[in-house]
Amino acid sequence: HKIEDRPVALKGEIVIRPMMYVALSYDHRIVDGREAVQFLVHIKGLIEEPERFLLEG
Repeated sequence: HKIEDRPVALKGEIVIRPMMYVALSYDHRIVDGREAVQFLVHIKGLIEEPERFLLEG
């Protein structure tokens, strides 16, 4: 998915921010849905704050 400028509410105002969609597919027979969501939330946090990746790695 490509990064596109989209309107976002921030501190009560509408601002334009670069946004992208991230999708995850997995086999429900092997991976529990809750674990997959936790993984995706973790990846989202690393993308939003790349300095965390450097500190955790």
